[in-house]
Amino acid sequence: MTDTASVETRPTDSQTPVLEATGLVKLFGRVVGLRGVDIRLFPGEVLAVIGDNGAGKSTLIKCLTGAMTPDQGTIKIEGREVNFKTTQDARAAGIETVYQTLAVAPALDIASNLYLGREIRRPGFAGKVLRMLDKKAMRQHAQDHIRSLGITTLQNIDQAVETLSGGQRQVVAVARTGAFGSKVAILDEPTAALGVRETGQVLKLVRDLRDKGLGVILISHNMPNVFETADRIHIQRLGGAVGVISPKTHSPEDAVAFMTGARQLREDEQTLR
Repeated sequence: MTDTASVETRPTDSQTPVLEATGLVKLFGRVVGLRGVDIRLFPGEVLAVIGDNGAGKSTLIKCLTGAMTPDQGTIKIEGREVNFKTTQDARAAGIETVYQTLAVAPALDIASNLYLGREIRRPGFAGKVLRMLDKKAMRQHAQDHIRSLGITTLQNIDQAVETLSGGQRQVVAVARTGAFGSKVAILDEPTAALGVRETGQVLKLVRDLRDKGLGVILISHNMPNVFETADRIHIQRLGGAVGVISPKTHSPEDAVAFMTGARQLREDEQTLR
């Protein structure tokens, strides 16, 4: 791993996972989406989730974010068991997700996209009765947040998202996650189809979110990105969890071998913390 945060942001023996799932099972008729998957995410770490197509990565993330309800298993936020029925439930608990399809509104400006679904109303009669938006407040808060994350690629907060590059659009989506994800940020293939420079910008933002104390789950097929950014790597295969490894103790070749079944991950090789 080429970039590390301060020691204080790393999991310690006394830390409770910010997000923990145990024994998750999801069935689609006779097709097994998840078979008894356990996963733990700690504050201030990037946990990569890797696996081949059909490994259960998307199903796992959907169960963690309220898009699906697992048939069995438990999910806990900071040690407290939760039961998400909708994605709104997960967002209210502090989990924000950037899906691969990018849920941005191209015709709206950057500020409006950051506050999409969380628009600030004007005070008093104008906001409560007429439902008028406080665009000035949203612009100011959006600008402050962009600046606090050290994002320099978004110069004009009033610029329409449809005029931005693919990397800039991804930065907007990730920045929204950082703005409202108080505990967990989940990023599904955030660097897919991006160039080298834009990929670097997005990965820097991921590390910045981690360094601010959020737990970050990064789903990616890009092994160099995973090993550059992640603190631990959760491996999925055929709907089950193979185990967890560290970029410090294993190579990208090891990770590919484990997720394809070419090698078996021994218990003494796993990185639990």
